Amino acid sequence: MSQIKTTSEIKTTSKIQRSVLILGGYGNFGKRIASALTRDNTSVIIAGRNVEKANSFAKQLPTKLVQTACFDVHKNLATELKRLEPTVVINTCGPFQNSNYDVAEICIKASIPYIDLADGRNFVVGIKTLDDKARSAGIPVISGASTVPGLSSAVLDKYNGLFSEIDQMIYGISPGQGAERGLATTQGIMSYLGKKLSPVQGSSASRYGWQDIYRQGFPLLGKRWMANCDIPDLDLLPSHYNIKSLQFSAGMELGLIHLGLWCLSWLIRWGFPLKLENYAVSLLKLSNLFDIFGTSDGGMHVILKGKDHNNQPLTKKWFIIGLDGDGPQIPTIPAIILAKKIIHSRDTLGEDIPIGAMPCVGLVTLDDYLQELAPFHIRTYED
Repeated sequence: MSQIKTTSEIKTTSKIQRSVLILGGYGNFGKRIASALTRDNTSVIIAGRNVEKANSFAKQLPTKLVQTACFDVHKNLATELKRLEPTVVINTCGPFQNSNYDVAEICIKASIPYIDLADGRNFVVGIKTLDDKARSAGIPVISGASTVPGLSSAVLDKYNGLFSEIDQMIYGISPGQGAERGLATTQGIMSYLGKKLSPVQGSSASRYGWQDIYRQGFPLLGKRWMANCDIPDLDLLPSHYNIKSLQFSAGMELGLIHLGLWCLSWLIRWGFPLKLENYAVSLLKLSNLFDIFGTSDGGMHVILKGKDHNNQPLTKKWFIIGLDGDGPQIPTIPAIILAKKIIHSRDTLGEDIPIGAMPCVGLVTLDDYLQELAPFHIRTYED
């Protein structure tokens, strides 16, 4: 039976007004979102199935701004939404690659705005199937409020005006070996490792997960291996920004781990009956053993190639580097910004935040993104 659990410092179980319910609130991304929101004096409800973990994390936050709730999101969410009455729900409970829209639909029925950090290609693109329901409920339902497509589209909005046409966008992410990694992210990568990926606009070549490896240089970080990843941008950005060709990759800091995954990808491609998602916990633990050989520094690169308004070749390069373990803050920023906008403009939804169901494309500006990252060891470079 679900129940509301409060931290030891809280003397009442009364509802927190204008609060953000964070599903997976003590997880890798959830705890960072909660910390950021409480720093901005926004009340949060830390939700999860493990009351000890929820209460332990809640003790690190301002007492008056935090409450915890222990329940199974797949069984008791509708009941808990009625009890808690949050202003907005943020869903960090990945992986989203094989998820359905049950959580979002329950939020729509309760007329509560919904945001998730999904990176599953089909999941984020398909969120538009809920558009009519979200509009009828008068709320925003936003999927992919994370690095991709949240940050990637913000970078495009920043530089798009310099181009008369963008022929190619080459970009990718390489986290530091010592930076905290979540199980859901590992499971997401394992779900498409070595498998044939859906086509990308501008290319007829077959693509397989974690293949087509190459080396990419980063400021401060040096060169790192990169490989194919499957993300929603591959379907969303070409049409939205009229980009002819898109290439996204991800990579590990340590070549041994990156190339080890590359070898595993070949086993899957050759037909070995391995369901790597089932081994995600073991693989993550094994990866953590190598942390002493890496750093906590990671980065993202974006390279845009095309023509300027004088029909001359133009290339823009943009990098964001997260130092000292602050890289995992970057994926959380779109959800934080959007939640605060909804909280502060709850009575005027439709002006600052569009009504309906949509991917997080063009909803967060790069200036707002970097302002939210100001307290952390984050640097940007452009060329």
